[in-house]
Amino acid sequence: MSVKEQIKEYINSQPEPKCSDLEALHRLILRVSPKCKLWFLDGKDAKGKIVSNPSIGYGSYIIKYADGITREFYQIGLSANTTGISVYIMGLEDKTFLTRTYGQKLGKARVTGYCIKFKTLKDINPGILEEAIRYGLKAKK
Repeated sequence: MSVKEQIKEYINSQPEPKCSDLEALHRLILRVSPKCKLWFLDGKDAKGKIVSNPSIGYGSYIIKYADGITREFYQIGLSANTTGISVYIMGLEDKTFLTRTYGQKLGKARVTGYCIKFKTLKDINPGILEEAIRYGLKAKK
């Protein structure tokens, strides 16, 4: 199954309104970056054990570890969770940036060093979320 098919299946497997919200966010991110690399992580480790929620990834950057090893990973992540939706802005150097810049303007969202978590799209300001996503896609290029 292709990554696009996995993404579609994952989004469609969610209950409403989460399904519609994920679809709207997926379209928004693709509108912002139509040629970005798409990822789908099923949340399982090499042994098939579930270790995280499945996630959709957008874009690509290289993580450089202290021991010299490098790894490619997505810039923006999108995931359903038990209480709503999480949007991940990966690779930010300043772990206070998202909270300081977008936290007060987003609406009913919890913002951490790299995650914006909210129950439904209607609880937040989608324009501010789009601004954060645009920043995240440009920050690691």
